[in-house]
Amino acid sequence: MDSSDRPANVTFLDFVGGIQLLQGEDVRTAVPVLLIGICVSGAVGNLLVLLVFMRDFKEGKGSEVKAVLASLASADLLVLLLCAPVRALTAYKRWWVLGRLVCSTADWFQHSCVVAKAMLLAVSTRAKHTPDPDAVSRPGPALRNPTWVHGAVASVWTVSLMFPIPQMLFASVQPRGHGDVCVSEMPACATQFMALFYKIYPTATFVAPVLFTVAYYTKSLHRALNYGPCRQQQSKVTLVLLCLSSTFGLMLLPEWGAFTWVRLGFSRPPVGVVIFAQVLLYACSALSPVLLMTMYDDVRRGLLAVCSAATCRTPKPAGAPPKTEDNGAELGAEPSTPDADKTFPDVEHFWTGRRNTHVEEEQDPVPWEREEKM
Repeated sequence: MDSSDRPANVTFLDFVGGIQLLQGEDVRTAVPVLLIGICVSGAVGNLLVLLVFMRDFKEGKGSEVKAVLASLASADLLVLLLCAPVRALTAYKRWWVLGRLVCSTADWFQHSCVVAKAMLLAVSTRAKHTPDPDAVSRPGPALRNPTWVHGAVASVWTVSLMFPIPQMLFASVQPRGHGDVCVSEMPACATQFMALFYKIYPTATFVAPVLFTVAYYTKSLHRALNYGPCRQQQSKVTLVLLCLSSTFGLMLLPEWGAFTWVRLGFSRPPVGVVIFAQVLLYACSALSPVLLMTMYDDVRRGLLAVCSAATCRTPKPAGAPPKTEDNGAELGAEPSTPDADKTFPDVEHFWTGRRNTHVEEEQDPVPWEREEKM
């Protein structure tokens, strides 16, 4: 947006809800197709992971870390289903067509989910990797009583929804040429305060949680491999969480870097860099369930059990009567063997009359064979 199109006391920051005014038909087509493909594949993966965790808790195999990972998968699912389609539609239309409400909440909601993911990974460092022994021994769902995990997850989402509120306050729809654009415009009187906020906000919600989580799991993995009593089990779970934290930090670094760079007053990065950063953000949400399904033994076994239950036939109850054909014969019954000492009533007289009989010479049916032998 040109400086002549806005008041003098307003500072334009960036587009909200995705890149607008894109040039080139190839880019307008390729970006939405790529985002929708990532959205569909990632949504399926996160739904499967949530289904496996629900099954584990129902069977009493849940744990604190599984509760945190289930909340993490829910955040990924929200990003893929509610945030990625908005960016895909905006890139294709080139203008903002979703109204003022979506313009005000698009970036706020996406940042809330991303911040929640970073903090949930940090909370997972204090969660137990093994199920509660009391929950395993008793029937019913695990973690039946409220635990600190419920409070921690609720606190994380509350903080995550409050931190990005400035993304909602400064978003507005502005006319531009033949259509509208959704942009972030900050009043000049709030420039100094927001400059300080945009230094604290990425550090507190992204840099600090990621560094803490990666450092903690790196140290825990070294301890589990060398000094842990159950080295194999502890190291596997710790390795999964370390991979999740490292992948999250690396794939979201371009998005947070571009966001902070623009908010601190520097020139906007090239459009290609912004598109690449957004694609990595959504690809991270799609990659997380793949890591869980390939590296986490409990998730892999649960996924196999869910697939088997969905594809195989349900077993027949023990007390159910056998199915019969139209003539009354039981289906699936084993055929009778020749050695079975059973004789049908209607042919019993036939075998009785012919048992231990011999052929008389005058009754020989082939007398010429006898003549040849003589």
